[in-house]
Amino acid sequence: MRRVLLAFVAAAALAALSGCKSIPSDAPKATANLVPTRNGNAAGTASFYQVGGKVRMVANVSGLVPGREHGFHIHEAGDCSSGDGMSAKGHFNPMGKPHGHYSTAERHAGDMPALKADAKGDAKLETDLDLMTVTPGPSSIVGRGLIVHADPDDYKTQPTGNAGARIACGVIQAG
Repeated sequence: MRRVLLAFVAAAALAALSGCKSIPSDAPKATANLVPTRNGNAAGTASFYQVGGKVRMVANVSGLVPGREHGFHIHEAGDCSSGDGMSAKGHFNPMGKPHGHYSTAERHAGDMPALKADAKGDAKLETDLDLMTVTPGPSSIVGRGLIVHADPDDYKTQPTGNAGARIACGVIQAG
């Protein structure tokens, strides 16, 4: 019986590990530290890794409205100096596309999945993103702004998704 239990535990652990997407240790990386704007309490970190033709993002954010979705976007300017996040300008959009759902090709490069806060107001998001890079080039997100919004993104309203006030801001930096 004990062998069966150990075999089951080992199989479950192997299955869990095989579902994880590995990030090569030498993958180009960028990070952002999100700090609250004067309109919010949200703060956290996001890491971006170039893995082949996609960017793997891992974000951890706290201070969100419990149980609520919050719009989450990469913005044009890596500037949080205004206090309200507006100095980060509009969504990062090097291809001149309309705002849209992150799963469609017709969207800003900076359109990403929403942060979904748990009952404590914490959110973790791990996702693969296309239309952007961490490496140099016109689609590079290094030096851009990362914004958490007060409201959910409707993925329709132009050009912002009607996601409301900017409640956290960070600058995406290489390394």
